[in-house]
Amino acid sequence: MYHKSVLLRESIEALAIRPGGIYVDATFGGAGHSAAILSQLGDGKLIGFDQDEAAMANRIDDPRLMLVNGNFRFLRNFLKLHKAIPVDGILADLGISSHQIDQPDRGFSTRFDGNLDMRMDRRKGVTARDIINKYSEEALTALLYKYGEIKNARKLASMITAGRREQPIETTANLRKIVDSCARRGKEFKYEAQVFQALRIEVNEETEALREFIEQATGVLKPGGRLVVISYHSIEDKLVKNWFRSGNFEGTPVKDFYGNLIVPLKMITRKAIVPEKEELEENNRARSARLRVAEKIGE
Repeated sequence: MYHKSVLLRESIEALAIRPGGIYVDATFGGAGHSAAILSQLGDGKLIGFDQDEAAMANRIDDPRLMLVNGNFRFLRNFLKLHKAIPVDGILADLGISSHQIDQPDRGFSTRFDGNLDMRMDRRKGVTARDIINKYSEEALTALLYKYGEIKNARKLASMITAGRREQPIETTANLRKIVDSCARRGKEFKYEAQVFQALRIEVNEETEALREFIEQATGVLKPGGRLVVISYHSIEDKLVKNWFRSGNFEGTPVKDFYGNLIVPLKMITRKAIVPEKEELEENNRARSARLRVAEKIGE
């Protein structure tokens, strides 16, 4: 299986699908969410996005589906090109797919020895190997602290730069050996995951792309349209929550002359929806998933 869709029932219900509407699956992946959306569409249209070429093999043979091999940060341009604005709903599952994790040569997993790649879109140039071997010690410290929330980021960055002076750090195994030397005993796996997360976010410019996507998604929704986002770590969940609540990524309330909040979206879920026990038993990778839903306010 390419990928088991997370929070499938909850996300489809949150979209409140109209049979004749236009919908976007911004992270097509294994097509699980897309198939569920299509099952509820009548003569509507679904536009799927995925920057990973491998996901294109999961194309569903359905004339209502248009599949775009591109990053969702270019959402507005593609929708404008295909005269698909405004849309009735947008779904984005920000998680990395099981297919990507389980391929050693992609370099996403700490479980396999493979090349330090981590590119979602392998047409891009910069890899995790480039970052590990070329970033300054100061730059490594900053990204490990910011995206991995690693408390001893400076020590780890120093160990990495010392290690690469002896020989280039080429593989995940090479990197893990250095990483484990900085981890607390018994906490190596969690520490490795934090480091790999930080590198993946940097390689794929994930926070920048997410900001651009959310802003554009808000703009292309029609009044009453839904934006549904599933996130997996605190950095991206905070960006989503702040935007849904305040209309900016800082989470700073902006009010009009009368003290009313100026926001483009209305939160449908006050708290994040999380997977139920049954789903976690079937799919352990869903354990950190958080689903948030907002609706475009009428203009």
